Amino acid sequence: MEVNNILSNGQFGFRPDHSTEQAAFTLINCILNAMNNNQTVGGIFCDLTKAFDCVNHDILLDKLMFYGVHGKFRSLLESYLKDRYQSVSLGNLNLSNNDLEWLEIKCGIPQGSILGPLLFLIYINDLTFLSRKNSNIVLYADDTTIIYTDPNKDNYILQISLLLTDLNNWFQGNLLHLNPNKTNYVEFKPTKGLREDIQLKCDDTFIPTNTHTKFLGLILDNTLSWNSHIDSLIRKMSSACYALSQIKHSVLNETLNVIYCAHIHSIISYGLIFWGTSPLVNKVFILQKKNNKNYYQH
Repeated sequence: MEVNNILSNGQFGFRPDHSTEQAAFTLINCILNAMNNNQTVGGIFCDLTKAFDCVNHDILLDKLMFYGVHGKFRSLLESYLKDRYQSVSLGNLNLSNNDLEWLEIKCGIPQGSILGPLLFLIYINDLTFLSRKNSNIVLYADDTTIIYTDPNKDNYILQISLLLTDLNNWFQGNLLHLNPNKTNYVEFKPTKGLREDIQLKCDDTFIPTNTHTKFLGLILDNTLSWNSHIDSLIRKMSSACYALSQIKHSVLNETLNVIYCAHIHSIISYGLIFWGTSPLVNKVFILQKKNNKNYYQH
C-alpha cells in the first residue's frame, strides 16, 4: 500500500510519519489561506457511528480486489475476516463454550489486531475521491472533515450542500452511518462579524451550525483565535495543579515530575505550534510557572 502510493495523502491515521498535528496543519493551513484570500470557507466535521464495527466484509474484499489483492492472499484475508463468532455472559456463570449461544460476526474488523487499522484505511480510502475543486478532505482513521472554499458566496452555499450530500451517499453506500446530530458545520471568518445562517441538511435532519468544534484534541473556533482551546487548557491545568498540591508532601520530586509531564506538560506541548501565537497564551504559561514554583523543584 505504501510502496505503490495507494493510500490517500489525506489519510493521516495509523500511518508512519503521519500524526494528528500534521492533519491539523493541513486543515488549518487550508482555512488560513482562504481567509487571507477573502474567500468564504467552512468545514463539515463528520461523526460516524461505530465505524470500525460497521465495516462490511464483502465491500472490503471487493476494495482489496480493486487495489490488486488477488488469489490466495485475498482468500487468506477473507478467511481472517469471516466465520468469527462471539458470545457474552454476565455474572459468575460456570458455563462451557458449548453452553453459550454463539453468534456470527457479520461485519466489523478485529480491533486490537495488527491488520485491523490497515484494513479500515483501505475501506475508507476512496472517500477522498469525492473531493471537488476548492475542497480538501482530511481523514484521521474514521474522523472525517471536509473544508470547502469559494470566492462566490452563493456558489459556496450550493457546493458545500452538494458535498454533504455526496458524503452521506458515500457513507450509506458503504454501510457506514453518519450521525447528523453530532456532525457539525463551522464557517470560518477573520473577525466575529455577522454570519449568514447556513443550514445544511443530511437526509431529513439539519446538522448543527456551531461557532467552534473539536478536531483531534484541538478546539477550533470560527475565527481561529484559540480562545476556547486556551480556556479548556487552563481548566485542565488547574485541576492537575490542585491534584499536585494535594500530594506534594507525600511523594518524591521525581514522582511529581512524572505527574507534571503526564498531566500538564503534555497538554501544553500538544498543538503549541498552532495556538501558541494567541494573545492569551500568557495565561497558560503563567499557570505553568506558578505550578513549577510552588509544587516541586527540578
